[in-house]
Amino acid sequence: MFEVTVEHTFAAGHALRNYKGKCENVHGHNFKVEVRIEGKSLDEAGMLVDFVDVKRVLRNATERLDHQFLNDVTPFDVKNPSAENIAEYLHGEMTTGLAATPVPVRVTEVRVWETDIQSACYRP
Repeated sequence: MFEVTVEHTFAAGHALRNYKGKCENVHGHNFKVEVRIEGKSLDEAGMLVDFVDVKRVLRNATERLDHQFLNDVTPFDVKNPSAENIAEYLHGEMTTGLAATPVPVRVTEVRVWETDIQSACYRP
C-alpha cells in the first residue's frame, strides 16, 4: 500500500453553536489541513497521485472557506463549523476532486488543526 500526505493552510472565523464557553463567541484560526491518500498501485510515472493535483483540489476546497466567517458558508450555515465537521466536509471535497486519478486512490484521513496543539480528524 502506498500513501501520500499533503498539508495546506487557510484562515477563517467561526462561532460554535450549542457550545457553552469561549468558542461560542466569534473567533478565528489559521487552520492547517492534512490529507492522507492511499492506493495499491502506482501510475506510469511511478506515482500514486501527483502532488500538484492533490494541492490543486485541496486549494479549491479551502478557497471558498479562506478568510470567511464559516457560519455564513454552506454547509456550515446549517452544520456546526467544528473542526470535526470541517474535516468531514474537506474529505468529501477531496474524494470528489480526486475521483478521476489515473490509478484508484482513497482519501483515508483528513485532519484539521485549529492550533499547533489541537486537531480533529475524519476517517470514513
